Parts: sequence; C-alpha cells; structure tokens
Amino acid sequence: MSQFENVTLVKAANIYFDGKVTSRTVLFADGTRKTLGIMMPGDYEFGTEAAELMEIMAGEMDILLAGESEWQTIKGGESFNVPANSSFKLQVKTVADYCCSYL
Repeated sequence: MSQFENVTLVKAANIYFDGKVTSRTVLFADGTRKTLGIMMPGDYEFGTEAAELMEIMAGEMDILLAGESEWQTIKGGESFNVPANSSFKLQVKTVADYCCSYL
C-alpha cells in the first residue's frame, strides 16, 4: 500500500537518538496506528511493547532481534517482525525510510 486514506496524522514528531531517528504517528479509524519515519546511518536499539512489523521502503540496515545471535541484512522493499515486549538492534548503513505497524 503506497498511501493511507482517511487517517489522522499526529503533528508532533517522535524524535530519538538526538534527531537521527524521527517518525510521525498515523492513526486509523479502527484504532490501529503506524509510524512513518527516517533513520540516519548509525547504531540503535529499540524496545517494544506491542508486536511490530517494520517495513523498510528505502535504505539498508542490519538487524539483530532479541534472542538471536546472527545479524540479518534488510534492504528497501523488505520487512521484519519484532515480538511484543522485546527489543532489537539496528546498524543502519544508509538513510532508511520506514513504516512501523503496531500489531
């Protein structure tokens, strides 16, 4: 899906890691939410409350999910899932455009 219809966009940005990762929250009529954002190259670690689907529209990164021992490379057009109440590490290699769906 390349665009969302009939949504509410939260004006205030979510800003992490001194501005190197930013996103905007999109709210849907059914109560679901997503964030759309940009990550600059760097190393990051995020924690989750809800399960997440991370879709990478552009860019490249290596990911390490909690409990895993091997990094995976994810490129634009690919996605990965993160369980609820977990964490994941990212080594962002190029500017990344992403959509995070909270499941």
